[in-house]
This record gives sequence, structure tokens and C-alpha cells, in this order.
Amino acid sequence: MTTPFPFTAVVGQDDLRLALLLNAVSPAVGGVLVRGEKGTAKSTAVRALSALLPEVEVVVGCRFSCDPAKPDPACPDGPHEPAFETRASRMVELPVGASEDRLVGALDIERALSEGVKAFEPGLLADAHRGILYVDEVNLLHDHLVDLLLDAAAMGASYVEREGVSVRHASRFLLVGTMNPEEGELRPQLLDRFGLTVEVAASREPDQRVEVVRRRLAHDDDPAGFAARWADEEAAVRARIVAARELLPSVELGDAALRQIAATCAAFEVDGMRADIVMARTATALAAWAGRTEVLAEDVRRAALLALPHRRRRNPFDAPGLDEDKLDETLEEFGPPSQDSGDEDPDPGPDGPGGGGQPPSSEPDGPQGGDTGARSEGGEGGEPQTSGAGAGEQSAVRAAEPFRTKVLSVPGLGEGAAGRRSRARTEHGRTTGARRPRGTLTKLHLAATVQAAAPHQRTRGRSGPGLVVRRDDLRQATREGREGNLVLFVVDASGSMAARQRMSAVKGAVLSLLLDAYQRRDKVGLVTFRGSAAELALPPTSSVDAAAARLESLPTGGRTPLAAGLLRAHEVLRVERLRDPARRPLVVVVTDGRATGGPEPVALAGRAAGLFSAEGVASVVVDCESGHVRLGLAGRLAGELGGTAVTLDELRADSIAGLVRDVQGASPKTSRRVA
Repeated sequence: MTTPFPFTAVVGQDDLRLALLLNAVSPAVGGVLVRGEKGTAKSTAVRALSALLPEVEVVVGCRFSCDPAKPDPACPDGPHEPAFETRASRMVELPVGASEDRLVGALDIERALSEGVKAFEPGLLADAHRGILYVDEVNLLHDHLVDLLLDAAAMGASYVEREGVSVRHASRFLLVGTMNPEEGELRPQLLDRFGLTVEVAASREPDQRVEVVRRRLAHDDDPAGFAARWADEEAAVRARIVAARELLPSVELGDAALRQIAATCAAFEVDGMRADIVMARTATALAAWAGRTEVLAEDVRRAALLALPHRRRRNPFDAPGLDEDKLDETLEEFGPPSQDSGDEDPDPGPDGPGGGGQPPSSEPDGPQGGDTGARSEGGEGGEPQTSGAGAGEQSAVRAAEPFRTKVLSVPGLGEGAAGRRSRARTEHGRTTGARRPRGTLTKLHLAATVQAAAPHQRTRGRSGPGLVVRRDDLRQATREGREGNLVLFVVDASGSMAARQRMSAVKGAVLSLLLDAYQRRDKVGLVTFRGSAAELALPPTSSVDAAAARLESLPTGGRTPLAAGLLRAHEVLRVERLRDPARRPLVVVVTDGRATGGPEPVALAGRAAGLFSAEGVASVVVDCESGHVRLGLAGRLAGELGGTAVTLDELRADSIAGLVRDVQGASPKTSRRVA
């Protein structure tokens, strides 16, 4: 799209627009993470912001956008001439599938070894210098890439060091990431590195939705004409950004405001001091945006609503957000005695002329798309029930307190997405060997390269101390790290599980395994079976929060169609193998092993389990049987699956030290080894 949608034409989304503008005023705020359901103008607003940023002056011919007023002495392009030019601020998009070389830049390893020349090709971090770096679906980006760009955003510089060759260049940019929580969360450590966070949701007001559609269609029909109609409003906001930037150094952050900031961060138990610093910078930017030179309590309150929701999460399954009543009480308690609360809302956001005409949102934390959908769809009411023990459906019970579990891993060596569960060949990890590069060389194995080039030095006419290296000599290092897996839970929700009041403990165990999957960057899926059929309660996803919500609302009752549950899980794995063949599965069956309903239910379940064993799918059966007399049906099922069985008590980290060894090296007499 050559003509972006005007920023001031975005309808509503006051918090989103304000957070973006505050970062435009003060890039030291640290960027914005935009969370929300799809189709809520996240990307549109970010792309439109770049047109509002003031133009920048850069050195002519510099590929790293050096500021002529403050040239970087370490710029890889070397000393600069005094000539400069003016250009618009850039917006650079980082694709989800980008490599590390594409992000930070690449060295010409061949020239570096043979000529000793630092031949460096800039990456996206250099392109985004003094502009915007936009990462759509940042939660799907590999963790090591997120670490790299967040480090560069925090330090204002990018460092590339490989095989003794070091390059540094300035990299100061406004970092904006968007994500859909239904597709998985960012790690808390990465969430904390974003300065502000905003929750967005589509409006439920018909009039506002009509206006959104009207403006979108008008822009698509005539982008240039639509932009021209909003040119005055765009110019007004652009001028306001420039004025706020000039005023920012004069804004005074008094002791009273600092005390409120510190008290607020302490009251919400945020970790570390980054929240205090971000709140202080945000409050200062708010005052400058409002045209004031003094930070008021209203600025502190608004800064807290933007800077703290993603930092106060104490559990991965807690929804982000702030208790506004608690926030107001804290600000009032630690505010100056003569403070006048007033009835006016502080600066309502970037509406200004043509800002959409929408009132500021009174709910800064919008509804959670994943959780809302999960709770509304999690029930299984209406499923036909059969007569027999436990045929009546029982309401959902709460899960017991989660606990730390030992690692369940898939045997063998995979090549899936980077994670923290099973062994795999990865781009990062310990070096285990060398091979010829397939395509672009990314990780040089220096010793293997020298060994390949050494026998040919005489025939290549080597006369000096330098090693004559050709492309055929280069060797790529092979590394071993950890991968994320697809953990598919197959949960027995029949009457036999609920009759002994075990469902709370079962849900607690599954919740504990979900927490482990969250920490190890797995995809998860949930199949439940009861009554006469099995259901895919949650298709494989990276959103562990959604799986936890489905589990919480899971009712019980009816017979135990164990075979149906296993067959449904087998079909899910077949489909996922087509979508993501490199990601290896781990099936966790949570049941007491009983099979009822239909002709020969036990034999049918055994044949269904044999499908997993024949395909070498790693599996674990969590034995939920209790009482003094035990039939051992779960253990028999584990043998038919080719996996291992573990009781609920053995799932705890301090009691299953040998479980992984059992999974990986079980004797063929007890259970088949799964590779």
C-alpha cells in the first residue's frame, strides 16, 4: 500500500493511539506491545504512525542512518563527510520467519578469513535506526530474536561478534510489537522489556463499527483522496509531536510524583525497577503531550495503566490488568495532602481534531479474546449421555493447586522449532560437528574450515601468512539445543473419574503440565472423552491460557469411550503432522484406564493404542486410579501405547526423578521405546 491509512482517521482505540504517540514524543519510554484479537486496527495504527514522525537528517551515503549532529565514531561505514540529507522516518517490518543474520546483519566470513576485511551487510536493526521497528505477531517470533532486538532497543546499539570479528553500530528505534493472545503468550521476561502495553478489542457499538467500515471502504476506493481529506488533522498531530519533543526536557518530575510512582509499583508487586523508570518516563511524556511542564497525579495514573498491566502478572494463567480501585487508593494515600482530585479527565488521548470523535475508553484493559472464547465454548452440554454408572453430567470443578513437574521429553533428536523440552538440532546450542552449508553460511565452524582449506594452500599459490580460503572450504557448525513439542492431552472426563471426587486433582495435574508446557514453549492441544464420543476441546495452539480455560470449564459424567478418545487424538496428530512435520508430538493420556460403552470396549481401546505404538509416538499415561484395590488398567494401556505410566503422586518433581529415564529407556518387556 503506497498511501497508508491516516493515523487520525482510526476510529476509537484511544489507548493504542496515545501509547504510540507517547513513544513518538519520548522513544526512551521503551516501545509498545499491542495485545488484542485479530482485526482491531493494530497494524493499521502502527503503519500510520510513521507518517507523523518528523523528518530526520542523515549523513549522505551512510547505510546506518548516522545523525550528522552526532556521528557514530564506530559506524562500520567509517568516517563521514559533513554532507547530509533530509528524509522521512522509516518504518521497518520484521517478518516472523526472519533469520538472525537478517535482523542484526551479516559478515562476509570468507573475506574476513582470507583478507581480514570487516565486510558487513547491515540488517533490519540498522535500517530501523531513528525510525520504527514493527514486529507483527511478536509472540510467534523465536525467543533468541526477541532477545536480540530488545537488547538493541534498550542499549541503542547493535553488536555483531562472530569468529573474532566485531561490529558495532547505533540502533535507536521505536519498537512496536503486536500479538493475538490466542496464539500464545510472550515470556514474562520479554513482556517486561516492552515499555507500555495496550489491550485492544473491536467495538460492540453498531454506530462505531459502521464508521470503521465506511472509512475503510473510502480509503480502499481512493487512498490518495482519503488521505488528502485528513491532511490537516495529520499536520496538527505532527506539529503537536514536535512541540512535545521540544518541551520534554523542561518537564519537571517532582518528588511527590516520584513517590506516587514508587508506591504504585510496590503496591502491585512488580519485579525489579524497570517499571518505576518506565512509569516516570511515561508520566513525563504525558505532561509534555498535554503542553505542561509539571507532572500531575493524573499523569501518574495514566502512566500506571499503560506501564504496569503486563508487569504485575504473578502466574502465567492470570489475565493481565490492573485493579483501578486499588490504583486510586494508592495514589490518594501517597499524594500530597492538598491534592485536588478534580472531576476532569486528564488529557483524553490523541483525539484532537479529527481523532475519530470517540470518547476515551473507560476500560483500558479490554476483554481477553482467548479467555472469553474459552469460557463460552469450554462446556460440553448437550452431548448425548448413556445410562449406567455416572451417566448424569456433573458441573465443572475447580482445579487443585498446580505444582512443579519433572520434564517429560520425546526421545531421539528432532529438528523442530526452538524450545526447551526435547533434544534437537538447532541454530543455537552446543556445537556437535560440522557440515557443508546448505545455502547461506550462518554459523561458521572455524576449525573444520581451516582443516578443509589447509591441504590446498600449495596448489592455490599461497605466498603470504594469510590462509587462502574458498567458498568450498567453508563449513557450517551443527549445534544441538532444545525444541518445543506438541503436547496433546487426552483427558478422561467420564463418570468414573468424577465418582471418586478425583477430577479436582486430575485438573490440578493437567494444569501443572500446562504450566510446564508454557515455560518450555510447546504447542498444546486438548482432547476430552465422555458419554459416547470424544471431542477436540482445543485444537493445537501456542495459547496455553486457552487450554487452561477449557480445562477449568470441563464438566464430567457418562461412560468412558476410551477408544474414541485415542482415535480422535490420532486424527489430530495426523492433521498436525501435515501442517508442521518437524514438530514432534508427546501424548499425555489422563485416565484410570477403564473403558466402557459399545461392544468390546477394552479390545477396541487396545487396537486404538496400537496405532500410536506402531508410529513411534511418545506417550505417557497418567494413572488416576485410586483405592486399595487397583486393576492396573492404566499400566496396561501404557504398554499398548508403547509409553510409560505414572501415578498422580509421581507427577510431582520431587518424586519422579527417574521418569524421563523410564520413558527414554524402557525395556521392551515392559513398554516399547519410542523414538
